[in-house]
Amino acid sequence: MLGSLPFVGNFLQIFVSPFLMRWRPPKSVTVAAATLHMLSWVALGLLLPRIPRGSAHEAALWILGWFFVSSCFGAVAGVTWSTWIEEWVPRRIRGKFFGRRNQILQFSAVVFLMASGWVLSSWEYSIAAFQAVIFASVFLRIFSLRWQWISPTRPHRPPPAARGSFREQADVLRRSRSFLVFVAFGAVWSFATNCFGPFYTVFMFDRIGFSALDVGVVTALSQVGGAFSLPAWGRLLDRYGNKPVMVLSLILWQLSMFLWCVVNPGNRAMLYGLWTWIGATSAGFVLGQFTIGLRLIPVEAKSLAIGFNLAVTSLVAAVAPVLGGWVLSHAPARWGGPLEDYHACFVAQPIIALAGAFLLLRVREPAASPFSTVVGAMRNIRTLGGVLGLSFLVNHVFTNDRRRGDGR
Repeated sequence: MLGSLPFVGNFLQIFVSPFLMRWRPPKSVTVAAATLHMLSWVALGLLLPRIPRGSAHEAALWILGWFFVSSCFGAVAGVTWSTWIEEWVPRRIRGKFFGRRNQILQFSAVVFLMASGWVLSSWEYSIAAFQAVIFASVFLRIFSLRWQWISPTRPHRPPPAARGSFREQADVLRRSRSFLVFVAFGAVWSFATNCFGPFYTVFMFDRIGFSALDVGVVTALSQVGGAFSLPAWGRLLDRYGNKPVMVLSLILWQLSMFLWCVVNPGNRAMLYGLWTWIGATSAGFVLGQFTIGLRLIPVEAKSLAIGFNLAVTSLVAAVAPVLGGWVLSHAPARWGGPLEDYHACFVAQPIIALAGAFLLLRVREPAASPFSTVVGAMRNIRTLGGVLGLSFLVNHVFTNDRRRGDGR
């Protein structure tokens, strides 16, 4: 239930965000919602010592209630941020821009993960340790909100005339076939990744004996793999379009997910390499998923389209982990045992995700190259090496030194 709450907030925001952005510019709504989200974490830090510790039921209700409110503020901030940033980032450089931006975010996530893990473990997971992490995050968030507010962003094109009513905007969405197909793909993908997604970590803790440090290391490796590959994925997105690059990234990523079906305590070391590969290959899909959404959104109903897409995919994502938890709890005895139950369930994500790729291929993206063109480009060692973070090798120029008669 806790894992579902952010998606519940994403669904509910569709009833609020479009009206807020008709009242104030997206930038103002974004900063205001993000500020309220930050204040909800301040409240958690202050009230953390007062959470009932004698009753697990009361503590769960308290945390679920707080997290629901925080998730709603975060959902509004996320939708309005997407609307705002679409206004001033030119389409021709979005892949490169978000590739570099997300690369910085990946490295900062690694630093935060390691620093917060050190604080929590050093202070033996005390209330004060969690408060220190929360208040340090809030302190940094204040600076980010200030820089967001004073950023000199200007629309790169005149804004279109706004539709007069909700019904007219809904009519625009119904006529946007490619956008609706993209929403359908997003729903399939949300179900695939969230049905058993929350239980991969549970599997590492409970079934193969990973410690908290081990899980932190593999998570950091995933972030590092994504950080090194993001610039190359951004260049591919700008050159060939989002759809074909996303499909290629999804195939490379999801085929590797079948390896989870053979992981056991004896070969668990393979997860260090697997997580690095997952981070490197998934980065192209995640980046393309955002930029293609901006391209397919009908400008006449931009705010409603963003909210509708997030609401549909989030509703599916909210149901998926509850269903996945039920399946794991009622796994048939013929599956073999606790370890085999997870192996059987882990087959579902890559199969459903790869099947959903056929929906993505039906999306008509303006100026996108055919999928076969991108596959051909990936055969080039420079492109492939850049995606895998081997730019130090692919940028080396191999020439024939006639004076020495050897290859260099």
